[in-house]
Amino acid sequence: MTDPMTVAIATAMAGKAVEVAGEPVRAAVAELSRRVRERLRGSPSGDEALERATGDPTPERVATLASAIEHLMADDPGFGAEARNLWNQAQTNAAATGDGVVNVLNGQAGRVVQFRDVHGDVNIG
Repeated sequence: MTDPMTVAIATAMAGKAVEVAGEPVRAAVAELSRRVRERLRGSPSGDEALERATGDPTPERVATLASAIEHLMADDPGFGAEARNLWNQAQTNAAATGDGVVNVLNGQAGRVVQFRDVHGDVNIG
């Protein structure tokens, strides 16, 4: 299963707009896209996936590029850890403005509850 980070990177690399929460995450996606593009150079399957996705960014081609990115990170665990660290730092630094809300969850959770401006009683049980 493709994770949100690699999908965001692949989508950005394919030249499509990426909707992410806040400037820190946008900056991280741009930086990760640059680093991944450098790493994919010289890899026949990576170069082909990138060329196809940028030429015609269909969902299938973007998914293929995301898969190539996942393989790249699996083949180089140090680079994968570095990329995930940058992604997680950017998400942690995301900030809400105005009436916005930022909810950052890393890992797995059985239940997640987010509240804002609760007036009255709340019972969770």
